[in-house]
Formats: sequence, C-alpha cells, structure tokens
Amino acid sequence: MGALGKHILVEFNGCKPEIMNDVSFIEKSMVDAAVKSGATVINSTFHHFSPYGVSGVVVIQESHLAIHTWPEYGYAAVDLFTCGDTVNPWVSFDELKTRFGAKNYSALELKRGSVNLLERLDFDLRGNREQISDVVKPQYKRNVWFTDKDENQALSLRHSGDVLYEKQSPYQKVKVINTYGYGKALTIDNMFMCTEKDEYHYHEMITHPAVLAHGAVKKVLVIGGGDGGTIRELFKHRSIEHVDMVEIDDAVIEASKLHLPTLSAAFSHPKLNLVIGDGIKFAADASETSYDLVIVDGSDPVGPSEGLFSNEFYKNCKRILNDNGLLVVQGESPKFNTETFAELNVCLKEIYGKTKVNTLLFNIPTYPSGVWSIQIGSKGNVNPKVIDIEKADTFISNNIMHYYNPELHAAAFVLPTYVKRLLNE
Repeated sequence: MGALGKHILVEFNGCKPEIMNDVSFIEKSMVDAAVKSGATVINSTFHHFSPYGVSGVVVIQESHLAIHTWPEYGYAAVDLFTCGDTVNPWVSFDELKTRFGAKNYSALELKRGSVNLLERLDFDLRGNREQISDVVKPQYKRNVWFTDKDENQALSLRHSGDVLYEKQSPYQKVKVINTYGYGKALTIDNMFMCTEKDEYHYHEMITHPAVLAHGAVKKVLVIGGGDGGTIRELFKHRSIEHVDMVEIDDAVIEASKLHLPTLSAAFSHPKLNLVIGDGIKFAADASETSYDLVIVDGSDPVGPSEGLFSNEFYKNCKRILNDNGLLVVQGESPKFNTETFAELNVCLKEIYGKTKVNTLLFNIPTYPSGVWSIQIGSKGNVNPKVIDIEKADTFISNNIMHYYNPELHAAAFVLPTYVKRLLNE
C-alpha cells in the first residue's frame, strides 16, 4: 500500500540530562540527522527554556523533524515526518538515538496519506515547480533561541546556535552565547546575567550613584561581579585607592576574560585585589570599619548566591563599613522577584534603620520584566539621593557614560506607588 509520507513517533528514555538541556547540541543533532537521512534542510527553529527544556523543529524540503525534551526525566519526544521515497527517517532515528545517549526507546511508524484512499485532482504543478526551482534554491536558516522564564513570563533572544564558552563549575553552569540583538551574553544556570548591549544599565547604576553620593570613597569591597563590569565602573573614580573583589566561581571570570573584553578589562588594574573565594566568609572575617563602600553584585538568591540574602551576612557588611559607609545590593525586580525584593528591603531596614535604606530603579531590557533595583543601606549620615552636581558633571565629562547621569540619579529614587506599597513607604 503506497503512502504520501512516513511519520515516526519516537520516545527516547534514559537520555543524558545535560544533553537534553543543551539547545545548541540538540539543534545540531537534529539538523545532522536530517542531512544524514538524505533530506534537504530549509530552516531550524529551536528554543531553550530556563531552567530546563528544549523545543525545536527542523523544516526539510521533505517535511520536518520536531522535538521537545524534559531534561529532568532524561526524556525526549520526537516526530520524524518525511514525504516521498528519497528520505529514510529511520536513519535520522538511529542518529538521534546515538547522539542523545538513549538507554531505551519506543517508536511507532505511521503511513500518512494512503494513496489508494485518495483521489488525485487534475492539478499539475510540475511546470510551476520546475520554474520555481530554477529561481529559488533552498537556503538553510537557523533560528536558535534562549529563553529565560518562570511559570508566568519569559524573555527570548535569538542567538547563533554556537556556544562560545561552557563550563559546569562546582557551583553553577557558566555559558557564553552570541545573540543577534544584544551581542554576547553571559548566562549562569540558564539565566541571563549580562549582555554586551545593555550591561551598562546595571553596572553604572550599581556603582556611580553610591560613589558620587558618598564623595570620599577610597576602599571598596565587591562581592560577586565576576563579569568585571562593576570594577570597570569603579575604577573610573580616580579617588578610589583599593578594591577587594571576592568571586566564588573563577569560571565566570574566565568566561568574561575570553569572550567579554568590554566588561573584563579592569581585571588587570593595579588597584584590584582579586580573591577567588566565598564572599560571605570574607565579609565575616574582615576587620571592622574596613571599607567605605561594600557592593553585593550577586545573582538571584539560588545556588552560591543564596547566602547573600541573609540577615547575618548583611550585619557583617554593616560591621565592616566605616562610620559613613554605604552598602549597595543588587535588589532584584519588584515585578519579577516581588517577594525577594520586599524581604530584602525589610532585612536591610532592620539592620540599618528604616530611614537609612533607599531603593532606586532602572530599566534593563534583558532582565526579567525589564525593571530592576538597587537597594542602599547607609551606616552613617550619607544620603545616597544627594550628590554634588558640579562634581558629578565633571565626572560625566571625563568618562564615557551610556546610562547614568545626574538627572537620572535623582529620578531613579522616585518610586512608583506600587513599589512604595511593597516597601511600606
């Protein structure tokens, strides 16, 4: 019995979880499997979802190959659909089974479009096909997407499909990809950390408002910040004499040095003391009144950053500040991490006092919801909202800024009503 096409429904079990979560590897495997079967690839569209899961389809001239993975179960559901007799989908099946490291599988072949049950219409397209094929040649186009999401919202960026850097450290998975819209992007545990195009939104706002408000910062402690953007901005202030930077994961620094030179240039600065270690322990062991400024440039409160969101840690940060010192904390998003954002504010107010904690907001397109915060605790009488405009203007004129300016400084502390309610202000 003849058929228009073959459709193989496949379930791969016992696959390697890390492979099932690797969008670049899966996309390449699916494309290679299609080519090996004799198919002509037209395009591919693949999405990686944070924290895990890959969906994608390879469109071939003879139909398609599609997949969705569940890394947490080592499982992949695959559709192999080919038309005509020139392509053998079972060749694709064998290739994928090997590449995915499947321990077992099930496969069901269906004949689609039984010819003896169909009536051919008197509609001959051969002439049109021949004419079109002389003009239009199939061109392979890749569409590989990285998606950072939770159960309610997501951000997707299209990238080249090639992984520039990937390492599973003892703490987290560090990766660098090349996106089309935002340049190279650093991801940790499949979440965006920074991109070349908009990283300055974050790094300028986590540094300059506090340094300019303080007016006399000489010694700084940076906890985290392995991409190098925060220390790059700090060293634009020539009055700063020394920076201790404590990053727990040297893979982050390595990735940035190799692929993000616009962020990592300051790692060779003579005023920098770089420590690969635990920032929580470093703060606990540091001497009292050691620093004018402490910046906590950590990621979300999971994995190695979880301890950066504790009462004991912030008490130590206050202890090691001098009498007019400032604590600056990456404060999460009031729209995306609402509970963490509010809980952090409560924690800081308990330690520093309700009137000594201020929150500023800024926009950054590649962070979930596009709205992010910095929370600042003042040990002494420094008001982070107030700056010397003349000194700030001089600083701006002597340094290239992309986001920060004195007018924005003042405006950033003006909070929307919903944020005031979250913070009971």
